[in-house]
Amino acid sequence: MSVTTKLAVLSTALAVIAASSSGALAQKKYDTGATDTEIKIGNIMPYSGPASAYGVIGKTEEAYFKKINAEGGINGRKINFVSYDDGYSPPKTVEQARKLVESDEVLLVFNPLGTPPNTAIQKYLNSKKVPQLFVATGATKWNDPKGFPWTMGWQPNYQSESQIYAKYILKNHPNAKIGVLYQNDDYGKDYLKGLKDGLGSKTSMIVLEESFEVSAPTIDSHIVKLKASGADVFVNITTPKFAAQAIKKNAEIGWKPVHFLNNVSASVGSVMKPAGFENGQDIISSAYLKDPTDAQWKSDAGMKAWNEFLDKYYPEANRADGSVMYGYTVAQGLVQVLKQCGDDLTRANVMKQAASIKDLELGGLLPGVKVNTSATDFAPISQLQLVKFKGETWERFGEVMDGQAAGG
Repeated sequence: MSVTTKLAVLSTALAVIAASSSGALAQKKYDTGATDTEIKIGNIMPYSGPASAYGVIGKTEEAYFKKINAEGGINGRKINFVSYDDGYSPPKTVEQARKLVESDEVLLVFNPLGTPPNTAIQKYLNSKKVPQLFVATGATKWNDPKGFPWTMGWQPNYQSESQIYAKYILKNHPNAKIGVLYQNDDYGKDYLKGLKDGLGSKTSMIVLEESFEVSAPTIDSHIVKLKASGADVFVNITTPKFAAQAIKKNAEIGWKPVHFLNNVSASVGSVMKPAGFENGQDIISSAYLKDPTDAQWKSDAGMKAWNEFLDKYYPEANRADGSVMYGYTVAQGLVQVLKQCGDDLTRANVMKQAASIKDLELGGLLPGVKVNTSATDFAPISQLQLVKFKGETWERFGEVMDGQAAGG
């Protein structure tokens, strides 16, 4: 063998070795929070404070990740779920987000809850290029891939939802006098904007807008004022504690308007039951998740899987609480994204995969509701169906509607 031939063989062998080693490197890419054995996920929930009814979301997610870990993890890696309480207080949310990123060194912050809390940490997480993924709030602003490429929503946005209510009011109650109760923050104002956009030139139908602070102990006085305004349609933009108070107070003072309750408080377990089923009859809301209290899902495969999961991993859960179904479904969404990531567990790839979901069907979603995202659409779920409260459960009516609000 000539020297030239030997060199050629050697260089070919070196090229093969180089290619295979770079291939191995290409197979596994990690950012802070991911290793061969673990994916560290951060989460912030109001386990205490005025929105503590939502704390079960974090508990459900923790239980679901236990199930995933027991079944071998995701691509062989176990999820380490680190969840902190912020009491629904934005300054506390900032503190917890910094702790998760700088001390715990999580790969991403998943499903932090609430519009004001998420607003408080959005710029920080985007500056650090840490995914703020599937936030537990329907504010329209989470769908802004250009302005905030590291933040993505999950549920249908608030403006879309209230536009659907506005369309229904215009069609079925064209001469209505509308009274609105809303939380005085980004969450409440987002819903109110959607309602006004949906009413268009008919915003004069709104006869009274009553805002309240989340720190208030009760909203009873606002309900009395709304009744006195002569409103015969009530748009109730409140979180569970205040939603239950409003339904009770309406019954107490004999005010019986056509009542629209925002989807975030449509839980049978945490709102309708505490308010008294008899007081909630014919309230209209919207849904994209299956209602666990609805007998029609008894033999549904998705509902059976949900019940089996709870039996084994979260037996003490209140199965009538829609927040348990929410936590289960969004956790499945994250698992799908992490599976798609394969061995490239960089923060950039997490966002890339989260923005590449096509027609994903999850067991807890209503038939016809699918998860879809793209590089220009950070609103995973945009479909809703109207529901009316009858007896002890919600009954669906009308078509599944796409309520995607325009704008970021």
